[in-house]
Amino acid sequence: MTDKLSPRHRTWNMSRIRSSNTKPEMLVRSLLHRIGFRFRVHCRNLPGRPDIVLPRYRTVIFVHGCFWHQHAGCTEASRPASNTGYWNSKLKANVRRDGRHRRLLRQKGWRVLHFWECEVEKNPAREVMRIARVLRGDAAESTAYNLPSQRELLKAAEARAGYNKLK
Repeated sequence: MTDKLSPRHRTWNMSRIRSSNTKPEMLVRSLLHRIGFRFRVHCRNLPGRPDIVLPRYRTVIFVHGCFWHQHAGCTEASRPASNTGYWNSKLKANVRRDGRHRRLLRQKGWRVLHFWECEVEKNPAREVMRIARVLRGDAAESTAYNLPSQRELLKAAEARAGYNKLK
């Protein structure tokens, strides 16, 4: 099957795909900040340049795109039908590199969490509360943090991230 786009237009399309500050990543960052976590982003001195780094908790977080990091069982992770040799090797290399980065981070004493784009888009508040439970323990479940409702949390985060999941 031939590409329906000219090589020039395909190049332009591919150049618009972000590797950092993606909408799911921005949403997770906004929600984490809203519930009181402070973090650094895209630390160059760590393997894989994690999306979110919580030095106080010695934890890094990756928010992976389902296609680029091949989320098993996800419909978004299907491989293109054209140029299969290129895409198979490219996507396998991404998965291998992710594993290598996780291993290096763990060897350096970091706890590694990763979340998938589809999970964040379905229920971002749930994914952020999973992070809070890991970092703070079961206390994150309590109302002691006086968290706003999930809808209020999402509205605030989406406004900050420029991401409109609620309509």
